[in-house]
Amino acid sequence: MSFHVTQLVRFQHCDPAGIVFYPRYFEMINACIEDWFAARLQAPFSRIHGPDAHAVPTARIEIAFTAPSRIDDLLEFELTPLRIGRSSVDLAIAVRCGAEARLNMTSTLVYISQASGRPVSWPDALRIGIEREIEGDAGHGA
Repeated sequence: MSFHVTQLVRFQHCDPAGIVFYPRYFEMINACIEDWFAARLQAPFSRIHGPDAHAVPTARIEIAFTAPSRIDDLLEFELTPLRIGRSSVDLAIAVRCGAEARLNMTSTLVYISQASGRPVSWPDALRIGIEREIEGDAGHGA
């Protein structure tokens, strides 16, 4: 099941050429992932990274930029979870502006203990939520 969120390209995202400076896409992607955790998995980063004393850093990312984005473009981010492992999840994110593709990305996040910095198993509630998302029967939209 895909999760959709839109983000407006602002002046702060653009370089002197007037297009989105590529590191700003990573900030937008992280916001999309954070929104997915909060909205679909009921696991806001403020809880995971705060009282739960865990984290979900990116272990791998692969991205292809297909067209530039400019100020005032309304970008649609489509996040699709692909696979869950013991302590990792693979995600795909496609970004479009209207009908035009802007980027395609795959990444792996790893659930870790803040104390040790080592991967640990997903908590049952998160695992079940991610599995439902992969199966496409989460039963709700965003």
